[in-house]
Amino acid sequence: MASGLKILMSTQEISEPPQSYSYVESVTPPITQNLTNSRSQVYEINGEVRVHGNSSTIFIPTTQQLNTTTSFWNLKPYARNFEKSIMKKIKNINITYQNPNTTPPCTRLFTAPAVIFSTGGYLGNPFHDFTDVLIPLYLTSRQFNTTVIFLVVDMNPWWISKYKPILHMLSKYEIIDMASQNEVLCFPRIIAGLKSHKVLNIDKSISPNYSVTHFTKFLKTTYSLERGFVGGCKNKSRRLRNEYDVAELAQSVGFDVSVREMGGDVSSVARFGNGFDVMVAVHGAGMTNMVFLLENAIVVQIVPFGVEFNAKDCFENSSRDMNLRYLGYKVEVRESSLVEKYGVGSEVFDLQSLYKKEWAVYRSVYLDEQDVSVDLFRFNSTLLEAMELVCNS
Repeated sequence: MASGLKILMSTQEISEPPQSYSYVESVTPPITQNLTNSRSQVYEINGEVRVHGNSSTIFIPTTQQLNTTTSFWNLKPYARNFEKSIMKKIKNINITYQNPNTTPPCTRLFTAPAVIFSTGGYLGNPFHDFTDVLIPLYLTSRQFNTTVIFLVVDMNPWWISKYKPILHMLSKYEIIDMASQNEVLCFPRIIAGLKSHKVLNIDKSISPNYSVTHFTKFLKTTYSLERGFVGGCKNKSRRLRNEYDVAELAQSVGFDVSVREMGGDVSSVARFGNGFDVMVAVHGAGMTNMVFLLENAIVVQIVPFGVEFNAKDCFENSSRDMNLRYLGYKVEVRESSLVEKYGVGSEVFDLQSLYKKEWAVYRSVYLDEQDVSVDLFRFNSTLLEAMELVCNS
């Protein structure tokens, strides 16, 4: 068996100078596009746009006669629009057309456009960092080639620091904390909210100039990752209870194995993860580290009982679109820790009622309570398949 084959078992993280400004009345209001979908609320406003930061209000001056149904909107700039419980915690942004005589005057003028987004919500969990903000932010702002200003609500400085290299590659300006701004900032264009298509992914049919493989290549450039593509025989959660037995099994197959909790230093995680041809992880946030893998690498997702739909939607589909090769290992009842708590005959193992449960109940049982101990004989076949894929690259 080839030596040196490496496998990772992932266990699981601006402004322009102030200028004087005088208002020139518009004959027609700026163009405002509502790009809202099931995942995110997005308004794109072109023309003179004024932002009063600490009141979280966007003013659009116009001399046209307006009615209340067409002159006011509000949004929460976080790409998880379908989950109302978390969206309640996101700062609300108001957008309003207003007569120029009553619109607050600009105190700072910017020539670059702006993008408004939140660093609240579930951020701090790597999966949500990428699927709720970083991929949507890339999709929304990459078109400006770093000449764009980020306005942030629900500001979390530690999160900004954690992902500073990515943010710096998307914007050459300092990030503005909206809550700290008592001035009126003026922009020629604003996108309020982040465009988001699907989980950990980009829909090329909606945005043909961008894809999730563009995003992963962008990450490799951002973190100066040298290896780009798997070639030839060369090679780290819901908790995997027997991870060290699995590691020994992988070594016996011929892999060099590293078992590692990836931690919060993203630059270190990126460089470390890019050195592996195979990643094994139980369905969960640790799977997100696949964004740093080599193109054509193998992702092995251990899928806990009852989590097949989530596993496919969250990671299987997106891994394929990242030009990674995917292998899934479905956990049987006897391999799940739920057996110890509920017993083999429990209704939690009734597949017909499984997906009829309310989300909170489903999540608490199948996602929050469940660990796995894989059957080493069964899992050996998956490792051998991964080995074959790498060696035949």
